[in-house]
Amino acid sequence: MRFKKDLDFVHLSKYFYIFSITVTVLGIVFLATLGLNYSVDFKAGSNVDVSLSKNITQEELKPALEGLGISHEPEITLGEKRVNIRYDEVLDSDQDAALQAAVTKLDDKASFEVNTVDTEMAKELARNAIYAVLLSCLGIIVYVSIRFEWRFALAAIVALMHDAFIVVAIFSIFRLEVDLTFIVAVLTIIGYSINDTIVIFDRIRENLRFGKQKTYEDLKQLVNHSVAQTLMRSLYTAFTVFIAAFFLLILGGESIKMFSLAMVIGLMFGAYSSIFIASPLWLVLKKRQKTAVKNKPAKA
Repeated sequence: MRFKKDLDFVHLSKYFYIFSITVTVLGIVFLATLGLNYSVDFKAGSNVDVSLSKNITQEELKPALEGLGISHEPEITLGEKRVNIRYDEVLDSDQDAALQAAVTKLDDKASFEVNTVDTEMAKELARNAIYAVLLSCLGIIVYVSIRFEWRFALAAIVALMHDAFIVVAIFSIFRLEVDLTFIVAVLTIIGYSINDTIVIFDRIRENLRFGKQKTYEDLKQLVNHSVAQTLMRSLYTAFTVFIAAFFLLILGGESIKMFSLAMVIGLMFGAYSSIFIASPLWLVLKKRQKTAVKNKPAKA
């Protein structure tokens, strides 16, 4: 089967490979040296979220929090009529009461939401988050292997891990906070990415069924045409979900900020990985299969 001339997505994928490898290497370096900026969800401590009737400054708040009998220095994040105070130790009732009294002196209409995670709970949350990601990837491998073939499954899982790790790497590089909503975002990105990838793979399989590809160039042309056929669908879907996530990031509350940011980043990388990572990788695996078959010695 011969196709009309399409954009050479396979050739363009080389540049995206270079970009992705660069970000991945930077992410590995930052993860190895600095790790992730975990929220109180994943390490023991207390997180105090304060709603205010007016804005206050660091210069006002820091002196007010001194002398409360708390050994650790707090991490303070200021927002619009909001402040987040995080300690790497679990506050007891007296320390909590003293902190609230100190902030109330600055704003008598302040309201408090205190979240405390002990060491064992933090470890359990971290384990469960890892299990959730690994099990979702395993399920996807099984599903794609049954529906297609192992080469499609391998290419799909590489693209998924690429999308997830790129988001993790960017959060590590820019020291963005990783909380439970971040894990939800990663799982959502994995689900979105595999859906987009399967649409392209399904078109590749359909075109394979009706054509006879004898050379690598034939396969390359088939992949380019399959991507071109599904390109607008992929772009429209990505753009629609991106707009929703973007406005959640801009207009949403502080509690979903990291979720929205992870979604925005993941959607962008997920859209291009389906086109420029998964499909060309399948082509490489298919090329090796054809080469192996061609070089296989004939039976006597």
